[in-house]
Amino acid sequence: MSGSRRFKGRKAIVTGGASGIGLGVSARLALEGAQVAVWDLSEDALARARDSFGASVTTIRINITDPQAVESAREETLEALGGIDILVASAGITGPNTTVAEYPVDAWRQVIDVNLNGLFYCNRAVVPSMLAGGYGRIVNVASVAGKEGNPNASAYSASKAAVIGLTKSLGKEMAKNNITVNCVTPAAVRTPIFDQMTQEHIDYMLSKIPIGRFGTVEEVTALICWLASEECSFTTGGVFDISGGRATY
Repeated sequence: MSGSRRFKGRKAIVTGGASGIGLGVSARLALEGAQVAVWDLSEDALARARDSFGASVTTIRINITDPQAVESAREETLEALGGIDILVASAGITGPNTTVAEYPVDAWRQVIDVNLNGLFYCNRAVVPSMLAGGYGRIVNVASVAGKEGNPNASAYSASKAAVIGLTKSLGKEMAKNNITVNCVTPAAVRTPIFDQMTQEHIDYMLSKIPIGRFGTVEEVTALICWLASEECSFTTGGVFDISGGRATY
């Protein structure tokens, strides 16, 4: 990890920030000087984050599929941090691994509600504060599945493709306001989200990665944190591949 203080004075929200990629990003932002609000659904994970980070983070338990809860969490964050400069939208679920013909409708709705609608609510909620401050960095966590469409993961693939489209649209809207909006499209990274997948699907994802291994949280964190930094000043609406050579476009 870098020992720099490139985020000194910056105020950040990380959704899904208490585990997996979100936890890695929360830790690095805090290490490099940011005040961080960790938004997560799991109280146990939030408690572990508090124990790990101490006073450098604010933790908020939230279900991002509830737009009113997102608005309330934004207000709580503004009160605690005094502003919002950075949003890293990392919260997500995989849904079941099955065919489109057999995909449960309720599961489809849940995946879209978390991965797309919840991310939209969070993006929407922070924009006014960023406009008021004249600065912002939004980084949405999509997936290579949103580019290529993984078989037996239709809801996940569709939701992540939609995240890419939302990122491009919001990036253009904010382009003249010193607010950049980008997304990353990782291939599989071994995190607790693997617990939601079948071993067959995990093996399939590994077989598609030319480098021949899964990505690491640290590798994805490094890219996200650059996109969340002041250095990322001339890139917006971008889709950043981090897939071990898998992505073909």
